[in-house]
Amino acid sequence: MKNKEKAENKKLRCSFCGRSQSEVGELVHGVNGYICKSCALTVAGIFREIDKKEEKAVNVGEIASKTPKTIKKELNKFVIGQDFAKKVVSVAIYNHYKRIKYNLKNDIPIRKSNLLFFGPTGVGKTLMAETIARFIDVPFAIADATSVTEAGYVGEDVENILLKLVENANYNIKKAELGIIYVDEIDKIAKLSSGPSITRDVSGEGVQQALLKIIESTVANIPPKGGRKHPEQEYIKLKTDNILFIFGGAFVGLDEIVRRRTGKKNLGFGHEIRSITEFGDIKNAQPEDFIKYGLIPEFIGRIPILVPFDNLDEEKIIRIMKEPKNAILKEYQTIMSLDNLEIEWEDDAIEYIARKVKEKNTGARGIKSIIESVLIDVMFRTPSITGKKKCIIKKEDIEKGKSPKIIRIK
Repeated sequence: MKNKEKAENKKLRCSFCGRSQSEVGELVHGVNGYICKSCALTVAGIFREIDKKEEKAVNVGEIASKTPKTIKKELNKFVIGQDFAKKVVSVAIYNHYKRIKYNLKNDIPIRKSNLLFFGPTGVGKTLMAETIARFIDVPFAIADATSVTEAGYVGEDVENILLKLVENANYNIKKAELGIIYVDEIDKIAKLSSGPSITRDVSGEGVQQALLKIIESTVANIPPKGGRKHPEQEYIKLKTDNILFIFGGAFVGLDEIVRRRTGKKNLGFGHEIRSITEFGDIKNAQPEDFIKYGLIPEFIGRIPILVPFDNLDEEKIIRIMKEPKNAILKEYQTIMSLDNLEIEWEDDAIEYIARKVKEKNTGARGIKSIIESVLIDVMFRTPSITGKKKCIIKKEDIEKGKSPKIIRIK
C-alpha cells in the first residue's frame, strides 16, 4: 500500500514548477492542477508587488467638494502672505475639478483655465503649486522651461514634461490625466525682441509653440523611457484635456511695461521714486503686457488666469522662518534635537537674518544659506558633546561671524 502511495505521489506534480510531490512536499489541489508551497508563496509575493504599484484613482468628486476656503486654509499652513494669490488659486483649483466632474453632463463645454504665476523670485510660487497638488492628492510634476527645446534641437522634448507626470503617477495614465504640471522660468523663453531674426528661435518662440501642443486638448505620444523619441518605442498615449498647467516666472522688467501702459513714470518732477526691486505695478499686468514682454499671443491666450505674487518684506520673511508647518527654524530644531541640542533664537538675531535676506533680494530662497552659515560650526561640534545641550543664537555672534556657544544642561 505504501509503495502504491509513493508511486501516486511521484505522478502528482506542481503545475507551476513541474516538481513532483516527493520533491516539494504537500500540494494544494485546484480545479485543473496543483501548486506547491514554494510557488504559492512566490505568486503571493507577485500580487503584493502589484498591489503596491496600483495607485488609487483620483476622486474628482472628493476634490470638487473642497471649497475655495478649505483650499486657502491649507495654503495658509505653508505659504506666508500672498493672500490675493491664494484666493485666486483656490477658486481656480475648485473650478477646474468641478469642471471635470460636471462637464459631461453640461450642454455647454467649459474650457480649461491654466494659470500664470508671476512675481519676484523666492516668494512662494513653486511652494504654492506643490502644496495644492499634495492637498488634493493628484500627481504633480515640475519642469524648467529653459531645458525645453523645439523639436529637432538638442535638449528636452515637451513630451518629456508629460512623462514626468506619468512617472510620478506610477504610470497610472488615468490618474496622470488629472494631474498638475508646474513649468518654471517661463519668462526666460520669452522672445525679448520683436524684430526679425535670420536664425531660427530655439529657446523662445519655438518653444512656446511646442508647449502649445501639450497645453491644448490633445492626445500626446510619450516615449516611455524618456529622452528622444525612437521609431521602435511603443508610445504612451496621454490626453491633456484635464491636466492643469501652471506656469511661473519672475518677469523682471514687466513692471516697466505696465507703467508705460498706465502712464506712470519712475522719475521726474512730481512723480514717485521707486526702488528697482519693487514689483507693486505688476499686480495690474494684463495679457497685452505679457505679449510685449515676449510671450506669443497664442500662448498667453491659453493661460487666462494671471496670478501676481507680492515681494516679501522683513516681517513676512520672519514669519516664513517661524510659522509654517515646514518652517526652516523648526526644521533645524528637529535635526539638532536628535543630538540632544536645543536651539534658542533671540528675536534680534532673527530680525538681522531677515534684513540680510531682504538686502540680497533673493526671497525665501536666501534664508537657508544664511542660517546654514550661522549653524555650521554648531552642527559640526554638537555630535561630539555628550548629554543634553543648549545653544542661544545671538545677533552679535552673527554680525561678528563668531560661533554660538554650546552650553551643557545638567
